[in-house]
Amino acid sequence: MIMEHGLLPVIPGREEDFKASMKQALPIINAAPGCHGAEVRQGVENPSEFLLLVKWDSIVAHVAYRASDAFEQWRTLTHPFYTGKAGVDFFITHFEEPLQP
Repeated sequence: MIMEHGLLPVIPGREEDFKASMKQALPIINAAPGCHGAEVRQGVENPSEFLLLVKWDSIVAHVAYRASDAFEQWRTLTHPFYTGKAGVDFFITHFEEPLQP
């Protein structure tokens, strides 16, 4: 399993609208094949920045989701709130399983 990490820059002043839309969007990604949970957190120091964390079976599962109709629904709900150009100005990376002691 891998963890997707995405920083989502939201237009200042649109944070509450984004959070309302995200309530509709999160069930979409959570229902995606290969997804084992998604969450979004608002920045403390910068409340216009949000952190997306998603557990996927694999990068392949994430890529398949991004090619699906469900992702288009997600995009419709979330992307109007972002600053910059979606997919270009975002910072999305993947991480392995947590280190064990």
